[in-house]
Parts: sequence; C-alpha cells; structure tokens
Amino acid sequence: MPAATPAPVSPGAASTTPLAPAAPPAAATPPPASPAGRLRWARFLPATVAEGPGRRAALWVQGCRIHCPGCFNPELWAARGGRVDDPAALAARLLAQAQDGGVEGLTLLGGEPFDQAAALAVVARAFREAGLTVMTFTGYRHPSLTAWADDGREDVAALLAATDLLVDGPYLRDHPDRRRPWLGSTNQGLRALTPAYAAEVARLEREGGADRVELRLTRDGGIEVNGWAEVAALEELLDGLDGARLARLRRPTGPHLTRTTEGAPR
Repeated sequence: MPAATPAPVSPGAASTTPLAPAAPPAAATPPPASPAGRLRWARFLPATVAEGPGRRAALWVQGCRIHCPGCFNPELWAARGGRVDDPAALAARLLAQAQDGGVEGLTLLGGEPFDQAAALAVVARAFREAGLTVMTFTGYRHPSLTAWADDGREDVAALLAATDLLVDGPYLRDHPDRRRPWLGSTNQGLRALTPAYAAEVARLEREGGADRVELRLTRDGGIEVNGWAEVAALEELLDGLDGARLARLRRPTGPHLTRTTEGAPR
C-alpha cells in the first residue's frame, strides 16, 4: 500500500489537457448496459510495476466499442474471444493471486472497462474491500462518465465509485504524451478520484515521470511484453532475438508499443 495517505482531494482532480477534435465518435456516447454476472476478459498479470503506480495486478478485459485509430490492442476490440467468467468468482481467484504477488492494487485495462462496468465494479469492489487500490483506464471522458452516472447509469456509477485513479479520454495518436507515465496521448486525464493517489498525480503534474516495459519468458521459449515504451527503445531491447522467438512474442499492451500483424515489434 502507499506509504502515506495524501490529504483529501476534490473528486476528479486531474492532470489533463483539452480534448482534441479528432476523438472517435463512440467516446461521446454512453456504452450499452452490460450484464453484472458475466465478465469477458483477456489477460491477467498477478504482479507488474509497469501498469500504474507501485506494484500492481493488471486485468485486461475483452471488448471495446470506441476503436481509437492507432490503438495498439485492436485484438481486444471484439466482443467475442477471451474468457467469460462470473465476476465474483473470478475476483476471488485473481485477488488471491494478487495478494500472493504482494501488490498494492489492481489496474483495469482493455479493451474498454466501462463497456463492462457492472461486472468490473464487482471485481473492483472485491479488491478495494481487501484494502487494495484500483486504477482504471477508459476511452470515455470523465465528465461524460459522471453525467451518465448522474443520469441513472448505476453500472457506470459503481465502477467510478470503486476506482481510486482514473486515466480517461480516447487515445489520439497524433498527440503522443511523452511526459506523463501510463498515458498514450496528451488529451487524456490522470485523475485522483480518491485521496489514495492525489499526491502522486500532483507530483506527476509538476515533474512528469518515466514509463516502464516488462518482458517475460514463457515455458515454450516465447516472450510476453507489457507496459509502455517508445518504438526505438523496444527495438533496442529486442535486438538480437531470433525470428522463431519473435514469432511467439505476446502482443504488447499499451499505447506506446507497436508491433507487426504477426505480433513482433517494428
């Protein structure tokens, strides 16, 4: 857990710049309501230091209706694929793994978490009730989410209420953010919805921060990549790997990572 609890912060306090006009239209319309008892997800890491502040678990959901041009996880757009589980049962399993990994919180990515807000709220609440924090990435803007919640979208309200740190706004590839960690483009907000990370958001606003990328070797000799990195840095990191190993490269996650259609970085 964070070493100290920051002073209270106004809900939604954020580091952000105005939304550019090229945002995908779907980002401005509310997502259809989804079932609370069914979660479609793609990947889980029980411990990582590349997907938010501190050591965290990370859950990538399957399905996104926003479709940001230049998105580096288009394989997570489809509402098919991945795995489907009861969110309460899944939360219990993932929480046990995360606690074994000694994490301070859970990061929700995708895909689009708010397209499955009701089910993910169940997962997020389970982690919060265990004393862990929750960070959520979304292509929707925070003002839109709060307006939909105020207009009766209980699922959206529930996931917002279970989120400590929110990255909001669509990814705009022509506006890369190279100053703040974890964000893909300068229009996106980094918002402390609770006091848990208010001091960290304020620090990043003043000083900026560095991204990280992680590589893991699989049992079959392949490589899994997650995190955030400039293309040149990733190419240098992977320089010298043979073609067979690159062919088994797990598709990277995060807007600063690129790869060919076969999954190898370019």
